[in-house]
Amino acid sequence: MTRYATLLLLAATLQAESPIMKTEKATLGGGCFWCVEAAYETLPGVLAVTSGYAGGQTPDPTYEQIGTGKTGHAEVVQIEYDPEKISYEKIIDLFWDAHDPTTLNRQGADVGTQYRSIILTADDAQKKIAEESKSRAQAKFRSPIVTEIVPMEKFHPAEDYHQDFYRENPMHPYNLAVTRPKLKKFEAAVEESGLRDQ
Repeated sequence: MTRYATLLLLAATLQAESPIMKTEKATLGGGCFWCVEAAYETLPGVLAVTSGYAGGQTPDPTYEQIGTGKTGHAEVVQIEYDPEKISYEKIIDLFWDAHDPTTLNRQGADVGTQYRSIILTADDAQKKIAEESKSRAQAKFRSPIVTEIVPMEKFHPAEDYHQDFYRENPMHPYNLAVTRPKLKKFEAAVEESGLRDQ
């Protein structure tokens, strides 16, 4: 057997012995995607978080178009995760601590439909989990939760400079004033959930 054939056989054997990881996706928005992305990037079992736009009608929207509030899209993140390490239910249960789901079309000083609280579901199973989580979470808030739960149609990744924004720009004024306090609150909720102890 030639060296090349031996290497091919070895590669095939290693591939057969390595199980292919099955990943799933969750898509949600809770105000500025920089904040939500920063929060979910910290979770065990989360493999990637991509900032983007969804929920509207404008094809291939840009950040400038989103800022007008006329595209129908919201700033969202798409979370790719390992369901063996974190469940969709846990991702949604923590969502209520990542932002204020009781303020309509706003998060703090960020105002407009593009900042609305939204969960975009891939199927009926995700929809059921999201609705049940929303019902449970209502007990934490005095005001009604206004989060939309709608079917996912198309996710549009945001421009490159929005990706990993908090990680790449920790001293940006917005990150210091808004993202960092939200991250502290989210981290406290994660610790309370026991997710890091599993």
